Amino acid sequence: MNSLKMRLASVILFLSVGLGISAQQLQVGGSVIDAKTKEPIPGVTVFVKDTQRGTITMPDGNFSIMVSDGETLVFSFIGYVNEEVVVSDQANYNIQLAQDFVSVDEVVVVGYGETKKGDLTGAVSNVSAKDFNPGVASTPEQLINGKVSGVQITAGSGSPSAGSTIRIRGGASLNASNDPLIVLDGVPLESGGISGNSNNFLSMINPNDIESMTVLKDASSTAIYGSRASNGVIIITTKKGSKDKLRINFTTSNQVQVKTKTADMLSTDQFIDVINSNGSADQRALLGNANTDWNNEIFKPAFGTDNNLSLSGAFAEKVPFRFSVGYYNQDGILDPDNVQRTTGNFNVSPSFLEDHLKVNVGLKGTYNQNTFANTSAIWGGATYNPTIPVYSGNDLYGGYTEGVDSNGNLANGVVSNPVGLLKQNSSTSDVSRFIGNVDVDYKFHFLPELKFHATLGYDYAKGEGEIYVPAHAAEYFFSNGRDYSYGPEKKENRLLTTYFNYKKDLGSFDSNVDVTAGYDYQFWKSSTNAYNTYNTLGEVQSSVAADDQRHVLISYYGRLNYSLKSKYMLTATVRTDGTSRFSEDNRWGLFPSLALAWRLSEEGFLADIDALSNLKLRASYGVTGQQEGIGNYNYLPVYVGSQPGADYIFGNSVVSTYRPSAYAADLKWETTKSFNYGIDFGFINNRISGSVEYYTRNTEDLLSTVPVAAGTNFDKNILTNVGNVDSKGVEFVLNTVPVDNADWTWNLSFNATWQDQKVTNLSLNPAAGITSVPIGTTIDSYYLQILTEGYAPYMFNVYHQLYDEAGKPIEGAYADINGDGVIDSNDLYHYQSPMPDFMFGLSTSVRYKKWNLSTSLRSYLNNYVYNGMAMNTGAFNTVSYNSAQLNNLNASYLETGFQSRQYLSDHYVENASFIRMDNLSLSYDFGRIRDMFNLSVTGLVQNVFTITKYTGIDPEIYNGVDLDFYPRPRVFSLSLGLTF
Repeated sequence: MNSLKMRLASVILFLSVGLGISAQQLQVGGSVIDAKTKEPIPGVTVFVKDTQRGTITMPDGNFSIMVSDGETLVFSFIGYVNEEVVVSDQANYNIQLAQDFVSVDEVVVVGYGETKKGDLTGAVSNVSAKDFNPGVASTPEQLINGKVSGVQITAGSGSPSAGSTIRIRGGASLNASNDPLIVLDGVPLESGGISGNSNNFLSMINPNDIESMTVLKDASSTAIYGSRASNGVIIITTKKGSKDKLRINFTTSNQVQVKTKTADMLSTDQFIDVINSNGSADQRALLGNANTDWNNEIFKPAFGTDNNLSLSGAFAEKVPFRFSVGYYNQDGILDPDNVQRTTGNFNVSPSFLEDHLKVNVGLKGTYNQNTFANTSAIWGGATYNPTIPVYSGNDLYGGYTEGVDSNGNLANGVVSNPVGLLKQNSSTSDVSRFIGNVDVDYKFHFLPELKFHATLGYDYAKGEGEIYVPAHAAEYFFSNGRDYSYGPEKKENRLLTTYFNYKKDLGSFDSNVDVTAGYDYQFWKSSTNAYNTYNTLGEVQSSVAADDQRHVLISYYGRLNYSLKSKYMLTATVRTDGTSRFSEDNRWGLFPSLALAWRLSEEGFLADIDALSNLKLRASYGVTGQQEGIGNYNYLPVYVGSQPGADYIFGNSVVSTYRPSAYAADLKWETTKSFNYGIDFGFINNRISGSVEYYTRNTEDLLSTVPVAAGTNFDKNILTNVGNVDSKGVEFVLNTVPVDNADWTWNLSFNATWQDQKVTNLSLNPAAGITSVPIGTTIDSYYLQILTEGYAPYMFNVYHQLYDEAGKPIEGAYADINGDGVIDSNDLYHYQSPMPDFMFGLSTSVRYKKWNLSTSLRSYLNNYVYNGMAMNTGAFNTVSYNSAQLNNLNASYLETGFQSRQYLSDHYVENASFIRMDNLSLSYDFGRIRDMFNLSVTGLVQNVFTITKYTGIDPEIYNGVDLDFYPRPRVFSLSLGLTF
């Protein structure tokens, strides 16, 4: 009886559960059509939100899927706005998808405001967070490397404290700064670094807090920034809060870095053979019995971690906020290189008066602790005698093997033990930075089309450091070591921006007008305390005078955007700047621009081409300026303290004298005039889109350092306005989504750039034989590069090497270029440039369900590098500079057999074209875990490989001269992302 009751109860329970399930499960269907054309859309992805259940629409637009009551269906298709529907008891759904003109309706941050991408008339590229390069980025610019055509970003070295060189369209200057203007949340930042962080000022901005980066390239888009915009503008926008529910995000990335290629030196056996074959008896006596790989001794695997926590939402569901903290700790592969960065970011954006008054407050703080490795060890790691051990076995010089004479005393001119250089040198710094901005945006009640905007910005940085080298260390053995502090250096940047904006839809005229007029005041101050450098005995080794630098920029500007029928667009801007860096006669400059655009895809004669989504022609002309990278007082006669020994004796008193610095009273900013022509295109609902740009640029009144006239008592060089340089180029961008369905998505982006630059005028002194300006890096006082009218900037100025019948270079034999029968400096010729002719970037990602594989590659063609390491260590007479030490030789010696260094031989100027895979990542999205949080995991390799014929350490050397380069490491990382 009981058994029967149990069975009956089980059947009733089973039927109840079954009925309950059947009541919750629904077979729903319907159709998806274009909201405008009413035509069915095949291939639309239909999936249940937060699940992996989905389907696609048939050729007739129909679909069918099993769902549960209360679940949400998402309809997604490239070129259309996603549509979401909550399933109730309805079985049939007819969905109309609106075309998504994201390529034209997407809002892009530009100078002093925002605009729709489709209304842009200039060359503007925007990269949002979803498109940033993956992986740990120590500085913001690494997020967009290879992503924007015409933009070249070159990391200075493999050190975690190294910065990058950024060039937009090759730069427009020679001796003045070629860095673009960086604008962070409306605050223009001054270029340059600070004590303790001199090479990497941008590293004080946490890349994880950045929402987007917009690059302004042509004068139409940059002229609103006037006298600082000739090299382009990068606008960085940080993440803000929203009125969504509280969202907590935590990401952690842990990585290991390993060395890649080092200098190509002789192996221990090769070195011994060369010394035994070619060395003297004294040199052979210096060979030891060890087999030391000095690069393995100084380079090590380097560990790092990057952790970020953010909270975003709204206070009382009304006031959006975002708060984030970050901790970054990265060792360098050169021990003990290390950077630790702690950041905090708080943003709140309340609205008042029924959203007529909007306020945004942003506070960013950063504290960096740096430990710098002694990079002199890189030279030692390449050149130190591989047949001697690291440690000597005694206490002398800290126990490290050093070059000593027959009496055991350290010889003059020796290369120090590279391990000792690292272990016996302590160099640290502390750098802090605070950036704050308050934005007020008021839309007038009596005229809502008119608004007033004001920004108060403040940027403060402080840097100081300490250096200690013990007295027994070989590096400073003869001066009893080093023990001193430097700094602090303080930098302030204060900004006031105010402008009115009037935006009106003139419906009766089928027009839109957008007018902006404003005023800026910006003040910079940099001050450094005087300090002495001391040895460990407290003796003064040198002195650094106190310094106080400051300048002011006052600006008035206006901009008009006009659109007729959404087809014809005009942008006109004008800005006038006054700077304290120039005399009253040259203080003010006017910077206008004009741009026109025609959206052909809106014309009737193209309306029937269904595949055409967007076609727009653009043309612009503008004038911009350049006043960065020069001194604040170069137009003033300034006297500075003379060198030691230049004293005057009055009786028994010694009086220090002063000497005049060279100055140019008529100094003024460089002026760049540029044209830009562009075509924007899109096909198949912008599933294929891109642009083509052609630009020309002429920079006048170039700022350059040139020799002064003979007989003056000035410095030997002077900064002045000397000439012109012309640039031109073509840029191409293509974005496409070849595959997109429920299981697969493939995105592909490609960009290509051709660029050309020439110096067209140098106002030197031909009558005195001055027709060129030597420039750039020197080796033993030899200038390797030159500026000459009619040639590209920074071309190598070298002799043409002659070779024997076997193809071996003949030492000291060069071509008689001018045919006068004499080989002298008149036979030096212009040979190649470090600037690439072509730059390419490729990014692609493939998604399969919850997996995502992505990669980015870059390529430069026809960029040349002078292999200074091969030249400087590739001649036999460099094997010994004294009787106490042997130095290793570059492997190029086996090819050339040179006895003496051939400083100006074009044999060392190598084609450094390359293809580099910057990153390769694989991620998996676990989705919602127990209804608590979302989890994603990413494995990543950075600096995956480089294909090049260049024989040096790395082909990507911006200034074109490769000397003891800190190699860029290969990076392996694992990242976890949690969203609550």
